[in-house]
Amino acid sequence: MSLPGLTPREIVRELSRYIVGQEEAKRAVAIALRNRIRRAALPEEVRREVRPKNILMIGPTGVGKTEIARRLAQITDSPFLKVEATKYTEVGYVGRDVESMIRDLVEVAISLVRAREARRVEREAERYVEERLLEALLSGVDAGEGARDRLRERLRAGELEEAWVEIPVKESLVPQINVFSEAGMDQFGIDLSQLFAGFPAPRKLKRMTVAKARDILREEALERLLNMEEVRAEGLRLAEEAGIVFIDELDKLALGGPEERSGPGVSRQGVQRDLLPLLEGTTVRTRHGTVRTDNILFIAAGAFSQAKPSDLMPELQGRLPIRVELHPLTEEHFRRILVEPEDALTKQYRALLATEGVEVEFTAEAISEVAHVAAELNRSLEDIGARRLITVMERLMEELSFEADRHVGERFVIDREYVQARLSGLAGDLELSRYIL
Repeated sequence: MSLPGLTPREIVRELSRYIVGQEEAKRAVAIALRNRIRRAALPEEVRREVRPKNILMIGPTGVGKTEIARRLAQITDSPFLKVEATKYTEVGYVGRDVESMIRDLVEVAISLVRAREARRVEREAERYVEERLLEALLSGVDAGEGARDRLRERLRAGELEEAWVEIPVKESLVPQINVFSEAGMDQFGIDLSQLFAGFPAPRKLKRMTVAKARDILREEALERLLNMEEVRAEGLRLAEEAGIVFIDELDKLALGGPEERSGPGVSRQGVQRDLLPLLEGTTVRTRHGTVRTDNILFIAAGAFSQAKPSDLMPELQGRLPIRVELHPLTEEHFRRILVEPEDALTKQYRALLATEGVEVEFTAEAISEVAHVAAELNRSLEDIGARRLITVMERLMEELSFEADRHVGERFVIDREYVQARLSGLAGDLELSRYIL
């Protein structure tokens, strides 16, 4: 039997288009993703018993933990949410409760479904917008079909985007209610817009450009064409069956010293305890309906430089059964990161400067020198992984980016000598910046 979708090998290949190295982590997430497809093919009585195997990624900053999870979601068009573990507080304290991450995931899922359905009715929506714009442009004018067709051609050609029109715009009936909590009304599972759904919204004529009116009329068209009840229901289902939550900085919740274990205030152990039911499987109330977390894939990550995974509560460790270690990046990794991924920094700078008519080429020796400088800076200062390449490349390209308008039509070859000249004082500047407020 052949299952639809990408195989683990193909998933790893797709991830490798953007992420260099870290094969162990790629394999782990690829298997987790494939197991979802396998689960969907199981008989109902067996499928109920199969749960996703949550993953704990351990590795220093800047080695690709977040990028692996984000790209994984993009491959399958799954709802994805990245959160920082340190923004949550345990139940009973002011702040965001951990269940709010599920509510946020549902919003992401509904937005995904709405965007997908909007693409399906795009042509119909464009016809509606065009007719409404023509009516507004010809308001009060007795024009024949010939004049209307000529105006339609100009509208389609984009010649009237700055013209002014008056269109009736809906005014919201939903009152503004301030809830003094980061979670807002969501934590009560209330959607005020649904309470006023049965009342016709008043309209008010507003004057604006065609470009602005087009956006407003498109939203109005989608409101007419889409069944939002079905969109919300599908969004809830998508969040439950395909949602991915990436919890970063989990190591910051590990138990600290005696004052952490016994002192007053919000405890990190309390946040860990609140996370347990989410990872195990519970029901969360949202303003769109209830969501079960049983089949949501949780990927947790942390550097664990000051703490160890064993410092987490045993119950939480048990709910993150798959552990993968991401390794620090070497100079060779940096060299590959600069040229191999589809979003490599060198490709980005070439594309950016090409918009100014400046052609840039990096020699192999220049790439190797940039990688060497980044690796040395990570060794001598803090090791921030691949993020160091952004600092180095920005300094390298700073002068050319600033003066680009003076070099239109020119071609620049960046070689080893240019790199050495531009980056010679970088280490000293970064070291000095430690002592400057």
